[in-house]
Amino acid sequence: MSELKDIFLSTCDRLLGELNTTDADDHGWPRAAWQRLVELGLPAALTPQHGDDGLSVADALAVSELCGYHTLALPLPETLVANRLLALAGLPIGDQPLTLAATAGETVRLDREQDHWRLHGELSAVPWGRHADAVVLQVESDQGSRLVRIAGAGLAWRAATNLADDPRDDASVDLRVEDSQCPPFPAGSPSLLEWGALIRALQMSGAMRKTLKLAVDYANERVQFGRPIARFQAIQHQLAVAAGQLAAATAAAEDAARRTDGRDHGFSIAVAKARVGEAAGLVAAIGHQVHGAMGYTREHTLHHGTRRLWSWRDEYGNESFWQTRLGTLAASGGGDGLWATLTALQDSSEEQQ
Repeated sequence: MSELKDIFLSTCDRLLGELNTTDADDHGWPRAAWQRLVELGLPAALTPQHGDDGLSVADALAVSELCGYHTLALPLPETLVANRLLALAGLPIGDQPLTLAATAGETVRLDREQDHWRLHGELSAVPWGRHADAVVLQVESDQGSRLVRIAGAGLAWRAATNLADDPRDDASVDLRVEDSQCPPFPAGSPSLLEWGALIRALQMSGAMRKTLKLAVDYANERVQFGRPIARFQAIQHQLAVAAGQLAAATAAAEDAARRTDGRDHGFSIAVAKARVGEAAGLVAAIGHQVHGAMGYTREHTLHHGTRRLWSWRDEYGNESFWQTRLGTLAASGGGDGLWATLTALQDSSEEQQ
């Protein structure tokens, strides 16, 4: 780890551990907590100009893993990605919270009408939609893929939440969009859906790391039959399984984060979201099994992470969706191309390390 990355992530870790997102304004938004993120410059940490400061894309994306570890109830990962794409497309960025509207199925269209565009369709389960300053979309048109930024305040949001009680809102869209508001989607970049899958994979890695830590700590503290339950072979086996799942999932997520600028980013992101989602279910189950009845109480810290794991594994495409995508990518190269693809990924990984 470089010295700059070490300092950056240590500072972020300390700040995220201190934030209080339960102190909200009249609209349910933790304004003071978000302002502390702004003071550290985090909303723009993934923009290209920060790369000139010595931070790589993977370094900045590591903040998403910390958000997962601390179960941050704010759309910082979404804002990181949104600001990067806006900057690459030549659109203005800012410090306000942004969100991504991307689903595994197309629900919004951009059609040409004389001298402007018409954006219409349905936005579903948009993270923090009602609180976001703007929504960023990737929309297909007859002139190719476009990046669109629309103001969140102009939409009639239908409030909803996920299992973790984080906002996942719906809205109908029928708007006039000027050419300047919908530039071509940045060439060579992962799609918006792939970006969403990547940040969720990193967040799940962080939440699993916290879940395993809580389980290990509890197993060492909980005494049964005169000794800590961590000394029972059955508990040790469960914790070892969880640790193995976490290691494999984290490796996949971090590898995908390093490849966002490469030609093979689609394959790596699909691997990460599928592998991390599979691990998330197992680690969450083991965490609750080790805690027993204690872990099921709403007041316990454990469920802050596990309820998000269950939610995040379905967002931006679940395991089945990305496994199907992997199969399609593998089949597209034919039988002779699969081995070449796998060895190319291995060679690229070794070079980056």
